[in-house]
Amino acid sequence: LPFLSETGGKDRRSGLILTIPLCLEQTSMDELSVTLDYLLSIPSEKCKARGFTVIVDGRKSQWNVVKTVVLMLQNVVPAEVSLVCVVKPDEFWDKKVTHFCFWKEKDRLGFEVILVSANKLTRYIEPCQLTEDFGGTLTYDHMDWLNKRLVFEKFTKESTSLLDELALINNGSDKGTQQERERSIDLNFLPSVDPETVLQTGHELLSELQQRRFNGSDGGVSWSPMDDELLAQPQVMKLLDSLREQYTRYQEVCRQRSKRTQLEEIQQKVMQVVNWLEGPGSEQLRTQWGIGDSIRASQALQQKHEEIESQHSEWFAVYVELNQQIAALLNAGDEEDLVELKALQQQLSDVCYRQASQLEFRQNLLQAALEFHSVAQDLSQQLDGLLGMLCVDVAPADGASIQQTLKLLEEKLKSVDLGLQGLREKGQSLLDQISNQASWAYGKDVTIENKENVDHIQGVMEDMQLRKQRCEDMVDVRRLKMLQMVQLFKCEEDAAQAVEWLSELLDALLKTHIRLGDDAQETKVLLEKHRKFVDVAQSTYDYGRQLLQATVVLCQSLRCTSRSSGDTLPRLNRVWKQFTVTSEERVHRLETAVAFHSTAEKILQECPEQPEAFTEMEQFDEIEAVGKSLLDRLTVPVVYPDGSEQYFGSPSDMASAAEHIREKMKLVSLKKQQLRQPEATTPES
Repeated sequence: LPFLSETGGKDRRSGLILTIPLCLEQTSMDELSVTLDYLLSIPSEKCKARGFTVIVDGRKSQWNVVKTVVLMLQNVVPAEVSLVCVVKPDEFWDKKVTHFCFWKEKDRLGFEVILVSANKLTRYIEPCQLTEDFGGTLTYDHMDWLNKRLVFEKFTKESTSLLDELALINNGSDKGTQQERERSIDLNFLPSVDPETVLQTGHELLSELQQRRFNGSDGGVSWSPMDDELLAQPQVMKLLDSLREQYTRYQEVCRQRSKRTQLEEIQQKVMQVVNWLEGPGSEQLRTQWGIGDSIRASQALQQKHEEIESQHSEWFAVYVELNQQIAALLNAGDEEDLVELKALQQQLSDVCYRQASQLEFRQNLLQAALEFHSVAQDLSQQLDGLLGMLCVDVAPADGASIQQTLKLLEEKLKSVDLGLQGLREKGQSLLDQISNQASWAYGKDVTIENKENVDHIQGVMEDMQLRKQRCEDMVDVRRLKMLQMVQLFKCEEDAAQAVEWLSELLDALLKTHIRLGDDAQETKVLLEKHRKFVDVAQSTYDYGRQLLQATVVLCQSLRCTSRSSGDTLPRLNRVWKQFTVTSEERVHRLETAVAFHSTAEKILQECPEQPEAFTEMEQFDEIEAVGKSLLDRLTVPVVYPDGSEQYFGSPSDMASAAEHIREKMKLVSLKKQQLRQPEATTPES
C-alpha cells in the first residue's frame, strides 16, 4: 500500500487518523477504493463508531485528483468519516473554485472538508498524533507497519485455512464407524501447511506485538494504545489458542492414525509371515520326507534342508522384529488394542514355534539317518574285511602265528558284534523318530513315506544281520580249522620232540650205559634198570607214533600234506631201530655178563675140601669161553640197519670193563690150577 496508511494517530475525538498521500502520478481510484475498504476493515466496530479523520495530502497532486478522492470517500466510508483535512500545497489551487466546491457539496458529502496547509494542521490534530511529514512527533514507519501487517495477514490466512483443515480432519476422526473415520482421515489427512510453522509464526508475531506494546518502539516513543486494535493482538492470541487446541487434537488423531497404521502394518506383516510359513514353508517340508539310502544321499538331504532353513531364517528374523514391535505396543498400554495385539502375537508365535519345531525335528531326523548310514557303512566295511580275511586260505608258518591270526579273527568278530549292536540302537532310535513324525506330519498322511523309510531301515539291519551270521558261520569253520592246525602243529612239534627224546635216550644208552657190573648181583640190577630204560624209550616211541598218526588224521581233515610223513616219521623209525639194536646189544652183553659172573662166583666160592664139585673141568672151559666172548663183544661196535656203526662209551670205558673181566678170568684160571695140582700129586704118591 504505497499511498495509503493508518499511522496509529488519533484525533481529538479519539478517532483514528487515516492518511492518504497523493503523488504526481496518476492515482487509480479502483485501487484506492480497495485499499480504503481494507484499511477500514482493520479497526474494531467500537473504534469505527468514534469516526475517522482523513488527511488527504495533496501537496504533490492536482486539485481534480484531490476532489475525486474526497468525493470517493462519500461512497466508501460516509458514515465513518468525521473530518477530511486536505493538505494544500504552497502554491494552492484557485481559492474560489475549491472553496466553492467543498461548501457546495458539504451537505451531500456528510462530513466536513477543510483545506489547510501542513503547518496549520496542528489546529485540528494534536502534534503528538501527527507524523513528521505534517510537523508532528508521532513515530511511524510505514514499511515496518506494512511488513507486520503482511505477516499478520499471512498468519491469519494460513491459520484460518489450517483451522478449517484441522477441524475437518478432527471432526472426521470423530465419525461413528471405523470405516467412515478411516475414509475421512485418508482423504484429508495432511494439512496444506505445516502447523508447527504457522504456530511459530503466530508466536513470533505475538511476541513482537507484546514487546512493542510494553517496551516501546525503537525510537523511545510509546506505542499507540490503538495498536491492539490495528494489529489485532487479541485476534492473534485467539487464533493461536484455537490452533493449539485443534493441533493438539490433530496430533492425537495422527497418533491414533499412526498407531492404527502401525497396527495394520504389523497385522499385514504377521499375515505375510503366517501365510508363508503355512504355505510355501510347509510345502517345502511336505516334499522333504525321505531319509536317504546312503551317507551321500543323507548329506544331500541335509544340504537341501539347510537351504530350507535359510529361507525360514529370513522369516524368523521378521518374526523377531514383529514380536519386539508388538511388545512395545503392548507396553504402551492402550486397552483397545491389547486384545488384538495379543491375538496377533499368539498367532505369530504359535505358527513360528510350530514351524521351528518341524524344522528341528526334520534336522534331527536327517542327523539320525546320517548316523545310521555311517554306522551301517562302517559295519559293512568291517564285514567286508572279515569276509576277505575268511576267504583267504590260511597258510601260517607255526602255531604262534595261527594263534595270532585266530586272536585277530576273534577281535574282528567282536568288533562286528559291537557294530551291529550300535546299528540296531541307531536304527531303533531312527524308527522311534519316524513313528513320532505322525504327530505333526506337515499336514499330510505320511504312512506310505514312513513305510518306505521303515522298510529301508529294517532291510539294512536285516541284511547286516544276515551278513554277520554268514561271517559267524565262516568264522566257526575257520576257527575249527585253525584250532586243528594248531593241534597239527602241536602234534608235529611234540612228535619232533619225541624223536629228540628218543635220540637223547639212544645217546645216553651208548654213552652212559656201559658198565657190566662187578658181580652177578650188580649186573642183574643193571639189567633190570636197562629194561625200565627200554620201557621209557618204548613209551616215547609209542607217543611219537600216536602223534604222527594224529597228524595224518588232521592233515586229512585239513586236506593238506603232512610234513611228518616225509621227515618226522622216518626219523622216528630210524632212531627207534637204532635204539632197538643198541638195546638188544646191551641186553645181550648184560645177560652174558650175568652168566659169566654167576659161574665164576660159583667156582670161586667152592671149598678145596670138596673137589668132587669140580670133577668136570668142562665148567672151566665154558667160563673161559663166555669170558672171551664177552671180551670180544666189548670190542665190536653196534651195527645199525643202515650200515652205520656206533660204540658203547669211550675206548677207555671199554678197556676198564674188559680189564675187570680179565681179572676175574685170572682168578678162575688160578682156581683151576689149584684144583689140578692135587690130581697130579695123587698118582705119584
